[in-house]
Amino acid sequence: MAMAAADAARRRVLVTGATGFIGYHCLAPLVERGFEVIATHCSREPPALPGVTWLAADLLEAGAAARVVAAARATHLLHLAWYVEPGRMIASPDNLRWVSASLDLMRAFREQGGERCVVSGSCYEYDWRYGYLSAALTPRTPDTFYGCAKNGLYETFRGYCAATGLAGAWGRVYFLYGPRENPRRLVSSVILALLAGREAPSSHGEQVRDYMHVQDVADALVALLDSPATGAWDIASGRAVTIRHIVERIGVLTGRAGLLRIGALPARANDLPLVVGDPTALQQQLGWRPQFDLDRGLAHTIDWWRSHS
Repeated sequence: MAMAAADAARRRVLVTGATGFIGYHCLAPLVERGFEVIATHCSREPPALPGVTWLAADLLEAGAAARVVAAARATHLLHLAWYVEPGRMIASPDNLRWVSASLDLMRAFREQGGERCVVSGSCYEYDWRYGYLSAALTPRTPDTFYGCAKNGLYETFRGYCAATGLAGAWGRVYFLYGPRENPRRLVSSVILALLAGREAPSSHGEQVRDYMHVQDVADALVALLDSPATGAWDIASGRAVTIRHIVERIGVLTGRAGLLRIGALPARANDLPLVVGDPTALQQQLGWRPQFDLDRGLAHTIDWWRSHS
């Protein structure tokens, strides 16, 4: 299983989903930490980035995982690729396809000498009725297909690591916003409407959530990869904030609060009032801390959209 000595001496990471929202923000931190980065892309034309080699791949195609792993010859794997279309991802049959593709990828990676793997999970794996969620304490009884798919993959991944000696960690991501976000998601949709001078409708916004800037999420995943840590980790801020407050701050920071229409949209019937994560383990054991508070993160995102819309 061992790689050739010249390859083993390097730290080469294969990043899947590298043109995605989180994946793109992982690339520069990985290069800064001394990794040789092999990044996959599928439908988007990737930008040229220092220290990053792009590899075209559709991991849902038969045999793609083995081909990609063989081409990358990576020591590390950061697996972020998944189906995340807003409004569709929760119940999409593609969740099952991504479970299968992810298992193929993990197996090919280990069988070709891969040493360490970090996979992005989701807070949707938990039972949200507990409100304050923790990898150490909260039951994982998801009530969505997406959550079930992620949780099922985690259980198999954990067992596979134990059986094969693969060093593996699982980072459960909560709610996020920032540059390059899908324009149909909450924060970006409100920003784009206000910057265009349009009304920005939202629900009542009393739901309390744990939101983080995408760069903080990416930095946490990279820190997890560049460590000996194993098991499941919550990638969260631990800060409880209402969606209404986020929307109102966007209004203030853009100077167009008068265009907000809070309460104009219905809230989802099963939208629980409180979902907040526990970053204690990540902070104490890896020394990670979010660098963006809410206002700084929103201002950064607003500035990015001003220059890209």
